[in-house]
Amino acid sequence: MEGTMPSASFRLSSLWRDEGTGNGRFVFELLNLGPETIAEFRLVYTALTRVIEPEASRNARLVRRDANYHEFAPPAGLALAPGATWRFEVGGLHRPARHCTDGPKSAYLTLADGSHVDIAISGLALEGRVSEPPPVLLPDVALPLPFALQPWPRAIEAEPGETLPVTLHPAPGTALEDLRAIHTVLALFQRLFPAGHAPFSFAADPQGRALRLASDDRLAPDGYEIAFAADAVTLAYGGPAGRHYGLVSLAQLLHGAREASATFTFPESGTIEDAPRHGWRGCHLDVSRQFYPVADVLRLLDIMAWLKLNVFHWHLTDDEAWRLEIKAYPELTTIGATRGPDTPLRPQLGNGATAVSGFYSQEDVRAVVAHAAALHVDVVPEIEIPGHNAATLIALPDLTDGQEAPDSYHSVQGFANNALNPAVPLTYEFLEKVLDEVVALFPSPYVHVGGDEVAHDAWMASPLAKKLMAEEGLSGTFGLQSHLLGKVKAMLTRRGRKLAGWNEVAHGGGVPPEGTLLMAWEKPEVGIELAKAGYEVVMTPGQAYYLDMVQGEEWQEPGASWAGTVPPAHSYAYEAAGDFPEELLSRLKGVQACIWTEHFLSRAYFNRLVFPRLAIVAEAAWTPRENKDWHRFAAIVPLCPKL
Repeated sequence: MEGTMPSASFRLSSLWRDEGTGNGRFVFELLNLGPETIAEFRLVYTALTRVIEPEASRNARLVRRDANYHEFAPPAGLALAPGATWRFEVGGLHRPARHCTDGPKSAYLTLADGSHVDIAISGLALEGRVSEPPPVLLPDVALPLPFALQPWPRAIEAEPGETLPVTLHPAPGTALEDLRAIHTVLALFQRLFPAGHAPFSFAADPQGRALRLASDDRLAPDGYEIAFAADAVTLAYGGPAGRHYGLVSLAQLLHGAREASATFTFPESGTIEDAPRHGWRGCHLDVSRQFYPVADVLRLLDIMAWLKLNVFHWHLTDDEAWRLEIKAYPELTTIGATRGPDTPLRPQLGNGATAVSGFYSQEDVRAVVAHAAALHVDVVPEIEIPGHNAATLIALPDLTDGQEAPDSYHSVQGFANNALNPAVPLTYEFLEKVLDEVVALFPSPYVHVGGDEVAHDAWMASPLAKKLMAEEGLSGTFGLQSHLLGKVKAMLTRRGRKLAGWNEVAHGGGVPPEGTLLMAWEKPEVGIELAKAGYEVVMTPGQAYYLDMVQGEEWQEPGASWAGTVPPAHSYAYEAAGDFPEELLSRLKGVQACIWTEHFLSRAYFNRLVFPRLAIVAEAAWTPRENKDWHRFAAIVPLCPKL
């Protein structure tokens, strides 16, 4: 079929120049590819490398910045004719650009009549850069054992088979609950690999092998054992979770032996004895910065189940958007889930001339929770308290102290006055109503309340906050935050839930360790400090388990870099329990991968950054340290499904 593809009438090229001192500068060129001259326009782009010194711009004037939203005006009288270019420079950046994704993620023009037009953007170039090949992320090596299991089990002693059973079929007399479990894993396989050969069949096949299932009280609830023989495979399990994990292992073995028969086989004889290393095997997804429809969330849950991860940490609210329907406050999603040029929330992180919106209805949430439960995955919701609430406060301005200047403090991400104020009485009414609906939707024992990255001077210009500090003897921002979070913990306790949060929840001492689970993200040493203070800890350091971090030093590698460069080999080598004193290991509850989505503008970026590192965290969560093998992992991980 012939035709022409629509194209933008404008293109923005960008280059970062390292000037030797300071944080360098962007050099922009806007090319008019359209048929008309434009004048009296504004150019908007979104970029994580923010301008903090407006006067450092050349041939342009910064009109407004709102976090990553930058709006520039050309010099007075400039008219951009067809084929002409407007060149301008932007300095005064808050940090240097380090990779191609540090430049503009989107751009558009606001024309003289108020209309908005998208601009095509070219990737950020580095002045003087030579061409670089992409980094080699996985080694090409021989496989120590020819079985495709990921994560690797606790113990395996098996002989490779020369032939492969067509399918595994339930032995006669298999219990109904066991048949249902087989059906669940078969359906999981078919969703992940729709063109794959099914590992299980409910009809006996002469070229197949019988599968016998039996409960075994000797085993842990999430443990299983598999015995391989020429005529049958026997799966013993300690509980429904163990049965599920054992069936996933059998599906992996058959799938690997079929997809890569020159490398992998199915065991002819022998045994597998297996159970997870950690109870908390988590994956976090940020859906505020980039919205993921329900179908994508369900597929991520399927991938998690394939990798035997069991906690989905759903980051539902942040500065950029509130994504969860709360019936008591419809404004949270009618206002707080939409970003656009003419909406209360400005475009951020890839948004352009057209407003974008997305949130999960309560019906959506119930469907996600049910899907996860069928796969033995617990869904832990995160509602950010008190920071990261710019969208909340724009949607519900009555939650602010009206006497406080609207830009009296800024978060590390550049948002002004973005934290729920502990001195505003409506804050507590709001949280009570929100938590009522959250606990009704999510049966998880935990509700994650964030608690991270509150600006060090938050509320210090609020008259109400000053009054509360004087009345309660509180000291500064962390004293106020601790006061608020202590009340939030009490709210959760009354509702039969435990508080989870980021490591900053410990600041100020207002949240007691009992019944509190904290996630160490800033650096590995924080986890040990939290455990010493009595908190239960999940390790998710940015230096190893943040899956948005760049994987190589090359300029063209996408991702964030505040925690350094995190190639897969580095993530695999990291050992969460490595420096924990023996007496504190009982407080290490597990590990978690975090998928932050500021840089994930496409499915391609998601898959490049998340995989294979999600499987790395899954193996760290499941496999004993002494059984890990980087080269074996690298040989198997290409079989891992992606989003």
